[in-house]
Amino acid sequence: MSTNTDRPILELKNIVKKFGGFTAVDDLSLDIVEGELFTIVGPSGSGKTTMIRMLAGMDKPTGGDILLRGERINDVAANHRPTCMVFQSLALFPHRTVGENVEFSLKIRGVDKPTRRKRAEELLEQLHLPLSYYDKGVNQCSGGERQRVALARALAFDPEILFFDEPLSALDFRLRKTLEKELKDIHRITGKTFVYITHSLEEAMVMSDRIGIMREGRLVQVGSPDEIYNQPKDKFVAQFMGEVNVLEVEKAGEGRVRVTNNGIELAAHGMGPDFEAGFLVVRPEVVRIGDNAADMANKLTGKLFNEYSLGSRIQYQVRMAEGATWVVERLRDERYSGQLDDDVTIGWQPEDAMLVLE
Repeated sequence: MSTNTDRPILELKNIVKKFGGFTAVDDLSLDIVEGELFTIVGPSGSGKTTMIRMLAGMDKPTGGDILLRGERINDVAANHRPTCMVFQSLALFPHRTVGENVEFSLKIRGVDKPTRRKRAEELLEQLHLPLSYYDKGVNQCSGGERQRVALARALAFDPEILFFDEPLSALDFRLRKTLEKELKDIHRITGKTFVYITHSLEEAMVMSDRIGIMREGRLVQVGSPDEIYNQPKDKFVAQFMGEVNVLEVEKAGEGRVRVTNNGIELAAHGMGPDFEAGFLVVRPEVVRIGDNAADMANKLTGKLFNEYSLGSRIQYQVRMAEGATWVVERLRDERYSGQLDDDVTIGWQPEDAMLVLE
């Protein structure tokens, strides 16, 4: 959980970053609360890495201000800020031991060796690395171990804010899942402010207090994982936050919409007074299939094209006559008993779907 204070620890005010004629970050404003884990996600080229490089002091904004505890830091060099970056490449010193890597920032500060070693050993223990690793060459460590060493080195500096630039992207799936949870645990233990960049929806959902979605240099939505997932502001956010079924619709009456390409009318929930046209978003996990769809207010029919096992869940692909494909996910114990190529009904309740704009 984040720790609320009267003033954000980090404030971005109308930040712009241009490279020649290209605008990488466009009039972006954001407050980051002290003690929170804030994750910035977006597709490649959305500006998220450019933004975190400015926050860490590696690049200067073309316009706007960055404030740390109310003080403007646009022109403060990275090594003079109370912040630290954990890179995707980790940037460890390959010719040094684990202990020497962890202690590096303390040595630069002139901290005596016994104090440095004590702090390094505390961090190794906190990050689930054996104390015997203190004298181990960093190149002898596995990818996950090197990740922990890089984080220990960052924490040894005792920064007010830690920035992470996609640090888990090069790891295998199982190790990434483990480290996601460990990073969240470390965040809670240390109480530090973490600002995390990733292209992975799953990382953001697992770890974050709040998420910011970037697109073309702008933040298009900021909120808790639940808010982003359940209340997307537009079609882009809805689709970015996971596999969804999307229908282009127009208003057909009070609480009713008409599908643009086939004229089918459906019940819709949460239609504002100004809504005339947009998109109906239906997540796969709220859609029922077969007999379980019989009591749903909205129903469509198609052919079962394929099914995929996702461990505890089963995903179904249903193809409609007009060529559209629907994705349905059910728990394994709700498995559809029919066969591929069956005519099948799918359905959902109006309150389980969302109306969004472009």
